[in-house]
Parts: sequence; structure tokens; C-alpha cells
Amino acid sequence: MSGTRRRRERGGADLAETIALAWSSLLANRMRSALTMLGVIIGIGAVISMVTIGRGAQLQTENQLKSLGSNLIFVQSGVAAGGGPASRGAGSATTLIWEDAKAIAASIPAVADVAPNLSQRTQVVLADRNTNTTVVGSTPAYVVVRDFLPLSGRFFNEAELDQSARVAVLGQTVVDSLGLTASSALDRTIRIRGETFTVIGTLEFKGSTGFRDQDDQVLIPLTTMASRIVGVNTTAGVSVESIAVSARSAASMEAADYQITNLLRLRHRIVPPREDDFVIRNQADLVNASNAVANVFTALLGGSAAISLLVGGIGIMNIMLVSVTERTREIGIRRAIGARCSDILRQFLIESTVLSLAGGLLGVLLGVVASLAINAAFGWSAGIALDAVGWSLAFCLVIGVFFGAYPANKAAQLDPMTALRSD
Repeated sequence: MSGTRRRRERGGADLAETIALAWSSLLANRMRSALTMLGVIIGIGAVISMVTIGRGAQLQTENQLKSLGSNLIFVQSGVAAGGGPASRGAGSATTLIWEDAKAIAASIPAVADVAPNLSQRTQVVLADRNTNTTVVGSTPAYVVVRDFLPLSGRFFNEAELDQSARVAVLGQTVVDSLGLTASSALDRTIRIRGETFTVIGTLEFKGSTGFRDQDDQVLIPLTTMASRIVGVNTTAGVSVESIAVSARSAASMEAADYQITNLLRLRHRIVPPREDDFVIRNQADLVNASNAVANVFTALLGGSAAISLLVGGIGIMNIMLVSVTERTREIGIRRAIGARCSDILRQFLIESTVLSLAGGLLGVLLGVVASLAINAAFGWSAGIALDAVGWSLAFCLVIGVFFGAYPANKAAQLDPMTALRSD
């Protein structure tokens, strides 16, 4: 037992001595060591900051999609017909009517509220100011389904919907474009396609979703939109572009999706092999799709940054090979006074690992600072990618051992007599 303890103590002393020798060697060439670490520093900093950007963008997208409403299902007119350049996408045909929305609300137990929508991009005028915005015709259920409450004033009611009243609720982008404020906009008269409307409310700020500004819109009653702005009244009822549906819970979304599909097929007399003339997407699908894209985006950014780490590893190997050549005589002397091949191998491996890990720690510092700056600049709350920090440091350790192995082995295999004769 005492012999084993002595061997352990001797091994620990040898390792401590080897680390001290490696560290003194690196300090003797401070500038070269710093330049060697630069590739690793930049690589680690880039990996952490790029992963932060990817995750921040992902979190922002998720928040924007959640701001659309709770447990949302979108039913859009049109169908992507199979094959050919003339295929139609969702919303490219007017196949839904207001009666479809009423049937969904009345017949499907998994549905809480329904808001049909009909929109058009047009000019809104206030005195000598005007703005090009989206005018949306909907029903009072819009604020519930889309979780879009008035900031000032109120939303239009069922009586105003029935009477095709000329009242409007402005989004915050429109309010700003017309030189108004949330309070001063109330009771003002605006003109939409020659028709006068009274502003009865303004909507709370929502922000952008993808390329669409949710605040750049004017809400008016659907009946008013159909009769005075769009002028579309079909024989079957008021045509709508889409129907926003709020399921009673997240668990009931799948059931609501299935029930809506069957109901619309019955109402539109769709039987196989005829394709559906509507498209249904739910909020969960949108979140999953955006997360998949964001994950690919993050992986690409992180992978691109990781290339810098490989370049830094190659730099470490080159410098260690130069160091072996410069210290050939030193290696010969150490071997002549009793150093083993394993001692030489361990010393150069420790030097390359110390270079890599020191560069990694400085790179982590750079990445954390860059991540904090990115979060502050974009107003994100993604925080620091701690797992990226851990993986990066582990990768640094692998790089130090992998790229230092060949120079260290070359140093260990030098013939002592040949090494002593070198200049």
C-alpha cells in the first residue's frame, strides 16, 4: 500500500512539474501564445454570440406568434391545386362566406369564438394627412379571438355590425402615421375610399409578426367593409378571406381542427377526389414551423462559427510544431538527464491544451459580452447560451488534445543523441 501511495505522490509531483514547465514555456513567448489563442478566442466568442442570436430570434418569433391570440386556428379561402404553375395558394380564392363562420361558432363544441375577416390595402385620409394601410372588416369577436384589446375608446358592437355603421378602430401604426395619439384619435373623422368613418377606439400595441405589422391596420364592421369598401356580396352571403377561430383549450385544438374540416366539407359539398377549397392552419403548427426554421438557422450560425475553432486548432498545431523544432536541443537535454518519452509527450500536450483552454476562457468572456450587447440592442430576453458555453469549452479541450497530439508525439519520438547535436 505504501508503494502505491509513493507512486501516486511521485506521479502527482511529476504532473505538477510538467504543468509548471509548460506554463513557463508559454509565458516565455507571450506574443506568440496570444496570437495562437486568437483563433480560438474568436471562434468561441462567435459560437456563443451566434447561438444567442439564433435563440433570441426564435424566442422573438414565438412571442410574436403567441401575440396573435390564444389557441388559434386559421381557416383561409382557396386551395393549392395540384401541379402546374397556375396552382392557387391559401387565400388566393374567395371560397369562404360569413355563414361558414356562423356555422362553425354554432355547431362545433370545441370552438370558443369565431372572427371572420375581409381585408383590403387602401388609403386612409385625415385632413391633410394620409397613410396606406390595411382595412380589415370583422366582427366584435375579433378582440377576443385575437386577444387585441382597445388601448383607448372601445371596439364596435353587435348593433353597429348589424347597422353597417361607419365606425373605425385604429392600430397604433396608423395612429402615428396620421399624427394622432391614442386619446386625440377618438371622435376624429377619417375617410376610407371616399366614405367617412368616426374613430371610436385605438388598439393596443402588438408589434410585427414576420413581415406583417399587426398595428398597421384599421378595423371596421364586416358588413360595412363588404357593402361600402370592397363591394362584394355573393348570393350565398358575405365573402370573407379567412376565419380566425379560438379553440376552448390547447387540448381541444386537434378536435376543433377535425370538426371544422368536416363541417366545411359538408357545407361546400366536397367529396373525394375533389380537394378542399379551404386551408386550415393552427397556431401550434406555426410555432413548430418557426422553431424548425430557427433551429436550422441557429445550427448554421453555430456551425459557421465553429469553423473558426478548427482554424484556431490548426494554428495551435502549427505553433506547437514550430516550438518542437525550436526546442529540439532542450528536449535532448531533458531526455539525457532521465526524462521519459511520456514526460515529453505530456509536456507538449499540456502546452497545447493550456493554449486552447486559455483561448476558450477568453472567448467565453468575449461571447458573453457580445451576447449581452446583442440582447440589449434587439430588446431580447434570450440570455446567455450556457450550453453553448459548456460545449465550446469541452470542444476547446478536444482541440487542444487533438491538434497537440501530433507535435507532442513528434517531440517524444526524437532521438536524444540527434536532439543534442542540433543547434
